[in-house]
Amino acid sequence: MIPGFDDIIEQRIQESLSKGEFDNLPGRGKPLQLEDDSHVPEDLRMAYKVLKNAGCLPPEIELKKEILQMKDMLDAIPEEQEKVRQIRRINYKIMKLNTMGRGSPLFEEDEIYYRKVVDRLESK
Repeated sequence: MIPGFDDIIEQRIQESLSKGEFDNLPGRGKPLQLEDDSHVPEDLRMAYKVLKNAGCLPPEIELKKEILQMKDMLDAIPEEQEKVRQIRRINYKIMKLNTMGRGSPLFEEDEIYYRKVVDRLESK
């Protein structure tokens, strides 16, 4: 940095503080919300940050969200054949997510197996 530039910056900050210009900032007195983006590949972090700020989700996150919603809907399906169809749809989306290959292993999902679902439902 330019010599003396730090002093000028510090002086301006102190002047602003004394004038109360920082008093009404959003989030004042609250802890910072630091995000852990260590699971995002380094070359995609900036792009994902821009997308997040714009209210958009990366394709893998959008697909994972859709899978979770579909899994939640399974319990509400009364017919066994319809459950099987829903499980096939979920498994297709899981396969699609797992083959995207751009994400971290943290995004990978295990497929749902029909017998496991039926056993769980019968135990309720």
